[in-house]
Amino acid sequence: MLTIRPATIADAALIRKLIWELAEFEKEPDQVLTTEADIARDGFGANPQFQALIAEWQEQPAGFALFFSYYSTWRGAGLYLEDLFVRPEFRARGIGKALFVRVAQAAQEENRSFIKWSVLDWNEPAIEMYEALGGDFLDDWRSVLLSGDNLRKLAEHDSAKRSAAKKSSAEKNS
Repeated sequence: MLTIRPATIADAALIRKLIWELAEFEKEPDQVLTTEADIARDGFGANPQFQALIAEWQEQPAGFALFFSYYSTWRGAGLYLEDLFVRPEFRARGIGKALFVRVAQAAQEENRSFIKWSVLDWNEPAIEMYEALGGDFLDDWRSVLLSGDNLRKLAEHDSAKRSAAKKSSAEKNS
């Protein structure tokens, strides 16, 4: 029997574990930097950054979906589906589709006009499911990520220019 429910702060450790299992499936477990504390704060604190759904099969955690608000200047308000994962032993039971249905229902309830997500090009079962659901693949677009030192360097670049300009202006005015 399948149950899908909204995640609560009590699920933070489970969500972190499922994220790690997904990353392991995607062959990138060393890329998971979020902690249970991050998930508790960011998902269930004063200013939640995401929503999550937990799928349970016969009261056993079977998978999850994690999504958040997204805005497109071309399409308006939508949702971004960051993760949709079903544990291997629970696959082929309709759980992934059921999670996706619940995300679509959330989009409709929140008056969102679309759901956007990414899929790895080698994940054929997911690609087939997304095609069957009517998903449009944006093959001309490439995902880009700026993080870590490169993010810091870019942010500091502008700050350094502003600091130099302020110093120059202060020197002229003295």
